[in-house]
Amino acid sequence: MQQQRQPLQAHTECDIQLTISDYTSNQFQSLRRAAAVYSVPRTTVRDRRAGRRSRRDCEPNSKRLTKLEEEAIVERILEQDLRGISPSKLLVQDMADRLLRARDAEPVGKNWVDNFVKRTPELQKRWTRPYDRQRAACEDAAVI
Repeated sequence: MQQQRQPLQAHTECDIQLTISDYTSNQFQSLRRAAAVYSVPRTTVRDRRAGRRSRRDCEPNSKRLTKLEEEAIVERILEQDLRGISPSKLLVQDMADRLLRARDAEPVGKNWVDNFVKRTPELQKRWTRPYDRQRAACEDAAVI
């Protein structure tokens, strides 16, 4: 017979911090009891007390570029966009590869640009359409 999984209990970072603060202020005798009251895993509370950061706050090991290098790429993209030159994916990938080549690291992967755009709120993808020449000829500049 297959074992049934227990549903994961939702706990927030606030619950974890409350558990730690109540335990350190001696409102609870044991860490186990404090974790049970706030419905937080005891091991999570123990790890946070030891200085381990939450997974959301940590940088992934797979991240190739430093924060400063990514900011430089974002600035360069925005600067080119202001000049009217929208950089393509290939151009952004080339920027990242040049930075990595300077410190003898492997180049970025094929999906790096898409993931970079997703995690960078300043950047957005825009699709362009050709402007119809006949429609442009019929527009009156005074009306616009």
